[in-house]
Amino acid sequence: MAARYPYMTCPGNHEQTYNFTHYINRFVMPRTDKMQMHYSFNMGNVHVISISTEVFFYDSVKEQIKIQYEWLEKDLIEATSPENRAQRPWILVIGHRPMYCSSLNDDECTEYYNVLRNGIEEDGELKYGLEDILFKYGVDIEFWAHEHTYERLWPVYNHQVLVSSWQEPYRNPKAPLHIIGGSAGCDENPPHEKINGPRGVWSAYRSIAYGYGRMTFANNTHMYYEQVDSDSMEIIDSLWLIRDEHGPFGAPAQTKNPSYDRRVAALYANQNRLRKAVAYI
Repeated sequence: MAARYPYMTCPGNHEQTYNFTHYINRFVMPRTDKMQMHYSFNMGNVHVISISTEVFFYDSVKEQIKIQYEWLEKDLIEATSPENRAQRPWILVIGHRPMYCSSLNDDECTEYYNVLRNGIEEDGELKYGLEDILFKYGVDIEFWAHEHTYERLWPVYNHQVLVSSWQEPYRNPKAPLHIIGGSAGCDENPPHEKINGPRGVWSAYRSIAYGYGRMTFANNTHMYYEQVDSDSMEIIDSLWLIRDEHGPFGAPAQTKNPSYDRRVAALYANQNRLRKAVAYI
């Protein structure tokens, strides 16, 4: 496949051996520094940003957290300038580990607070979290993997589903679209990794079927995505994301609601207790 089709990569946890040495030397992506594993590129009307979620999890590359975050903001400022967003209105971010998931495991995406969303503690405060900055600059799509499953989320920010209309939830959403496309195939938990953990309100569709996705940017306002079951070759899920205008989402009214925050945190605590009580079967 690599001989026939162009591809761009981002690192995951399986690339961390020997300080990501094999990944860095075998997959030559655009970078200004050898240890830099983030980059961006333009393709048609899409600006694609590839980030490394792994910098949050391995001591050998943790110095890259701040470097990547500062680079990311600079890249987003440039990508969202009026002239660039008019030319390339779509912004797609790809990374390995998701911020949210409903898998039946102890991965960080099952936790209410996690370093990807909220950042790391520095000088007594949380810094370099990814969710706020991607929301701030109006990133359209966030595409993840890591979970060996497929899951489509409702437009979500800070655990809240933010849509303009439930009749057309993906038309002019008020938060980014998250898709987890990690179901290409893995035999760690045969026959398929279980996904039947407790679901957040943000979970729209999920499947344990092995498969792959196809994403088509039809024009400046319409993106079509479909998930294909690789056993039956049938399309098991699809959606049209429509953004009549691209730009920042603005501040959701309930984002800082302490009562809401406490209720959702309590829900996650109950879910995590349930996960610990249920074994893989």
